[in-house]
Amino acid sequence: MKNLKLTISLMIFFTIASYAQKADDIIGKYKLPNDLEIEIFKQSGKYNGKIIALNGFEDGQTTDYKNPDDSKHNNKILGMVIIKGLEFDVDDKEWINGSMYGQEKGMFFDLEILEYKSKTIKIEASKYFFWKTMEWEKI
Repeated sequence: MKNLKLTISLMIFFTIASYAQKADDIIGKYKLPNDLEIEIFKQSGKYNGKIIALNGFEDGQTTDYKNPDDSKHNNKILGMVIIKGLEFDVDDKEWINGSMYGQEKGMFFDLEILEYKSKTIKIEASKYFFWKTMEWEKI
Protein backbone atom coordinates (compact mmCIF):
# COMPACT_ATOMS: atom_id res chain seq x y z
CA MET A 1 0.00 0.00 0.00
CA LYS A 2 2.87 2.38 0.82
CA ASN A 3 4.48 1.62 -2.53
CA LEU A 4 1.22 2.44 -4.32
CA LYS A 5 0.90 5.78 -2.50
CA LEU A 6 4.51 6.61 -3.24
CA THR A 7 4.10 5.71 -6.90
CA ILE A 8 0.95 7.83 -7.25
CA SER A 9 2.57 10.75 -5.44
CA LEU A 10 5.62 10.60 -7.71
CA MET A 11 3.42 10.42 -10.82
CA ILE A 12 1.48 13.51 -9.73
CA PHE A 13 4.69 15.40 -8.89
CA PHE A 14 6.33 14.63 -12.24
CA THR A 15 3.15 15.46 -14.15
CA ILE A 16 2.92 18.87 -12.46
CA ALA A 17 6.65 19.47 -12.90
CA SER A 18 6.44 18.68 -16.61
CA TYR A 19 3.82 21.44 -17.06
CA ALA A 20 5.79 24.01 -15.08
CA GLN A 21 7.14 26.68 -17.36
CA LYS A 22 10.85 27.31 -17.49
CA ALA A 23 12.40 30.58 -18.57
CA ASP A 24 14.01 29.22 -21.75
CA ASP A 25 10.82 27.47 -22.94
CA ILE A 26 9.93 30.40 -25.21
CA ILE A 27 13.17 30.21 -27.18
CA GLY A 28 12.31 29.21 -30.74
CA LYS A 29 10.60 30.28 -33.94
CA TYR A 30 7.00 31.51 -34.17
CA LYS A 31 4.52 32.53 -36.84
CA LEU A 32 2.55 35.67 -35.95
CA PRO A 33 -1.05 36.35 -37.07
CA ASN A 34 0.27 38.96 -39.55
CA ASP A 35 2.34 36.20 -41.28
CA LEU A 36 5.70 37.41 -39.98
CA GLU A 37 7.97 34.73 -38.57
CA ILE A 38 10.16 35.61 -35.62
CA GLU A 39 12.85 33.89 -33.62
CA ILE A 40 12.98 34.44 -29.87
CA PHE A 41 16.45 34.14 -28.38
CA LYS A 42 18.20 34.83 -25.09
CA GLN A 43 20.81 37.56 -24.84
CA SER A 44 22.37 38.92 -21.65
CA GLY A 45 19.77 37.17 -19.49
CA LYS A 46 16.76 38.65 -21.33
CA TYR A 47 14.66 37.45 -24.24
CA ASN A 48 14.54 39.24 -27.58
CA GLY A 49 13.02 38.43 -30.94
CA LYS A 50 13.92 39.18 -34.54
CA ILE A 51 12.07 38.83 -37.83
CA ILE A 52 13.27 35.82 -39.83
CA ALA A 53 10.64 35.68 -42.63
CA LEU A 54 8.17 38.16 -44.14
CA ASN A 55 5.77 35.84 -46.04
CA GLY A 56 4.15 38.68 -48.01
CA PHE A 57 3.78 40.84 -44.89
CA GLU A 58 1.50 43.88 -45.40
CA ASP A 59 1.27 43.35 -49.16
CA GLY A 60 5.03 43.19 -49.62
CA GLN A 61 6.32 45.75 -47.10
CA THR A 62 10.07 45.12 -46.75
CA THR A 63 11.29 48.42 -45.27
CA ASP A 64 10.29 50.24 -42.11
CA TYR A 65 8.59 53.15 -43.89
CA LYS A 66 5.98 53.60 -41.14
CA ASN A 67 8.62 54.22 -38.46
CA PRO A 68 8.03 57.56 -36.70
CA ASP A 69 11.78 58.27 -37.12
CA ASP A 70 12.17 59.37 -40.76
CA SER A 71 15.83 58.30 -40.78
CA LYS A 72 14.73 54.64 -40.36
CA HIS A 73 12.24 54.48 -43.25
CA ASN A 74 14.68 52.57 -45.48
CA ASN A 75 15.76 50.06 -42.81
CA LYS A 76 15.05 46.47 -43.81
CA ILE A 77 12.41 44.65 -41.75
CA LEU A 78 13.95 41.22 -42.32
CA GLY A 79 16.44 40.65 -39.49
CA MET A 80 15.06 43.52 -37.40
CA VAL A 81 14.93 42.93 -33.65
CA ILE A 82 11.34 43.78 -32.72
CA ILE A 83 11.10 42.22 -29.24
CA LYS A 84 13.39 43.43 -26.50
CA GLY A 85 13.95 42.95 -22.80
CA LEU A 86 11.54 40.18 -21.80
CA GLU A 87 12.31 38.85 -18.31
CA PHE A 88 11.00 35.66 -16.74
CA ASP A 89 8.98 36.11 -13.53
CA VAL A 90 9.63 32.91 -11.58
CA ASP A 91 6.66 33.38 -9.24
CA ASP A 92 4.00 34.02 -11.91
CA LYS A 93 5.66 31.88 -14.63
CA GLU A 94 5.31 34.73 -17.14
CA TRP A 95 7.69 36.72 -19.28
CA ILE A 96 7.27 40.42 -18.45
CA ASN A 97 8.69 43.92 -18.96
CA GLY A 98 9.33 43.48 -22.66
CA SER A 99 8.66 45.80 -25.54
CA MET A 100 7.66 45.07 -29.11
CA TYR A 101 7.82 47.19 -32.21
CA GLY A 102 4.89 46.83 -34.62
CA GLN A 103 6.05 47.83 -38.08
CA GLU A 104 2.48 47.83 -39.44
CA LYS A 105 1.80 50.98 -37.44
CA GLY A 106 5.29 52.15 -36.58
CA MET A 107 4.51 51.90 -32.85
CA PHE A 108 6.10 50.40 -29.75
CA PHE A 109 4.04 48.29 -27.34
CA ASP A 110 4.59 46.80 -23.89
CA LEU A 111 4.79 43.02 -24.17
CA GLU A 112 4.15 40.10 -21.84
CA ILE A 113 4.00 36.41 -22.59
CA LEU A 114 1.21 35.06 -20.44
CA GLU A 115 1.29 31.38 -21.24
CA TYR A 116 3.53 28.86 -22.95
CA LYS A 117 2.26 25.65 -24.49
CA SER A 118 4.29 23.23 -26.58
CA LYS A 119 2.88 24.58 -29.87
CA THR A 120 1.75 28.13 -28.99
CA ILE A 121 2.41 31.08 -26.73
CA LYS A 122 -0.21 33.55 -25.56
CA ILE A 123 1.00 37.15 -25.61
CA GLU A 124 -0.43 40.46 -24.50
CA ALA A 125 0.63 43.69 -26.19
CA SER A 126 -0.49 46.97 -24.68
CA LYS A 127 -0.24 50.71 -25.23
CA TYR A 128 -1.72 53.11 -22.68
CA PHE A 129 -5.17 51.72 -21.83
CA PHE A 130 -5.47 49.47 -24.86
CA TRP A 131 -4.28 45.88 -25.11
CA LYS A 132 -4.57 42.91 -27.39
CA THR A 133 -4.12 39.25 -26.53
CA MET A 134 -3.18 36.76 -29.24
CA GLU A 135 -1.56 33.40 -29.80
CA TRP A 136 1.58 32.82 -31.79
CA GLU A 137 2.15 29.42 -33.36
CA LYS A 138 5.49 27.68 -32.79
CA ILE A 139 7.14 26.51 -36.01
